[in-house]
Amino acid sequence: MLFLLNDVVFDLDEATPVTPADARRFEKLGFDYVLELGCELFAEDPMLHRNDPGRARRLAWLIADRSPEINAALFAAPEADCDPDLVEPRFCALPEAVIGQLGRQEKRGRLDAVAADKAVWNRLAA
Repeated sequence: MLFLLNDVVFDLDEATPVTPADARRFEKLGFDYVLELGCELFAEDPMLHRNDPGRARRLAWLIADRSPEINAALFAAPEADCDPDLVEPRFCALPEAVIGQLGRQEKRGRLDAVAADKAVWNRLAA
């Protein structure tokens, strides 16, 4: 399963990003907790998806595991070390064709924040 986190496409099927023991530990975490965790992580580092892809991939896995219909998430933080309440989260269920195209752009090094925004989030339009 492909998952877009901000402007990085992760293949969550490549290898499980968590151990079976961790997966059991995470079973009880609800979507609201995962959302709060994502906001906290991106409040610390708005470029988490680029600076720590391992943690970002685990977050993507948690989101997809809690809400299988979601395959895209955006966490927009105004600056590093900001209050987690200032992080704006968005979620989306992209058609397979769209996320597949984004994945191909990623592999060619052509997916960036502007391209992801135009294809999915439309935050820069105005």
